[in-house]
Amino acid sequence: ATLLCAVAADYPQMLGARFLVGVGEAAYGSVGIAVVLSVFAPRMHAALSGAFMAGGSFGSVLGVAFGGVIAVHFGWRWSFALMAVFGLVLAALFRAAVSEETLARYAADPAPSPESGAGLRVPVSTLFTNPAVLCAYAGSALQIFTAAVLLSWMPSFFGRYYDLAPDRAGAIASVFVLLVGAGMVGCGMITDRVSRTDMARKWTTAIVFCAIAMTCLAIGFAVGHGPLQLLLIGVGAFFSGGSSGPAAAMVANLTHPSVQASAFGTLTLANSLLGLALGPFVVGVLADHLGLANALRLAPLTYLLAIAALALGKRAYPAGLRRLAALDSGASPGPSKGLAAPHE
Repeated sequence: ATLLCAVAADYPQMLGARFLVGVGEAAYGSVGIAVVLSVFAPRMHAALSGAFMAGGSFGSVLGVAFGGVIAVHFGWRWSFALMAVFGLVLAALFRAAVSEETLARYAADPAPSPESGAGLRVPVSTLFTNPAVLCAYAGSALQIFTAAVLLSWMPSFFGRYYDLAPDRAGAIASVFVLLVGAGMVGCGMITDRVSRTDMARKWTTAIVFCAIAMTCLAIGFAVGHGPLQLLLIGVGAFFSGGSSGPAAAMVANLTHPSVQASAFGTLTLANSLLGLALGPFVVGVLADHLGLANALRLAPLTYLLAIAALALGKRAYPAGLRRLAALDSGASPGPSKGLAAPHE
């Protein structure tokens, strides 16, 4: 599909090719992360999930940078063509290195025996009947709302309020984009470390990251322009997507292995609709009416909703584990007592 972009002759052809790119990339947030988490222990899931999601931030910086250089020297069509070739090489390497056999060999948990009942498949509807999972979806999407705003609007912010030329504004903004990605990895590592003995602490760290990001960004966009503002926004950017890893780890911990790819696909859809797409759009509408500076001051308030969703998820977490244990045993997922929490 990316190669089709390179040979597109008009807008409809480019739109169709980009649509197909989106269809192909849909596996990234569902099957891809499920494959990664399947070969590592749950105690590492927050860091791995954060690193996986941060790949999009790092890739956007590198892709735009290299794409721009290629376009300047060889033309915009070659930007698509060379990126497509690079993608095909990666696909071939993946196919050579990863298979069902290698995944089974390195799986964190050994394959269950048929007698255990753990190899059963559960309905996809179970992804939406567990309140704790729904809270993880909502919390993840709402916390990435402001991170998406930073990714989209920081170049305009530096151009308007720091009087920087477009290329200079883009270069400075890319630093903050990298901070967002680095924060996803770093916060995931912190989460895994503090939750080794109690998986429920992942909810707590996610809430703390949201609170730090909200405080720093709200104050940062309210103070005058200068070094202090840049420092506060930088700290806020680092923590802005920090809850992504813990939230994804909770989704993995609360869903049956037979539907985890669907669970991560749902999580990606929630992140895209409520965060990555909605955030820049809402801030753009507010900027038209209130100005960009005022719109950016209001954006961090969405963390209040994220904190509320994550707090509810933490409260519903024990019941969610009992529902999952009931599914593993083949019983009805109703309230039960005395069941050990899985993956702990």
